[in-house]
Amino acid sequence: MIRKKEEAEVIVVENAAGGQGRIFKNMMVNASEMFDKGRMVARIVLPSGCSIGDHAHIEDAELYYILKGEAVVTDNDKTEVLHAGDALFTGNGNRHSITNKTNDDVEFLAVIVG
Repeated sequence: MIRKKEEAEVIVVENAAGGQGRIFKNMMVNASEMFDKGRMVARIVLPSGCSIGDHAHIEDAELYYILKGEAVVTDNDKTEVLHAGDALFTGNGNRHSITNKTNDDVEFLAVIVG
């Protein structure tokens, strides 16, 4: 399967996981296309001032891979700034969140498996 970025379904999510503002999920691969071995591969656009709120991954795991910009992430009780090329992996009942505190969009790849 080949999917070009302009072919991705764009899903607008308001207050994702209790976060602020709206995010844009560019769905590159969905659960059925992953033979139900995972839930999602998406390029997420996180506009200035927006966030995905703190949430746990109990039955699955999620990888955030930063493609563009600077994001503040929380991994359980630890908060750090991530830049392009940095990653965060959360699973096994752990929690995470991501916030864009800059004036530019943050783009990251989100992969949910499990």
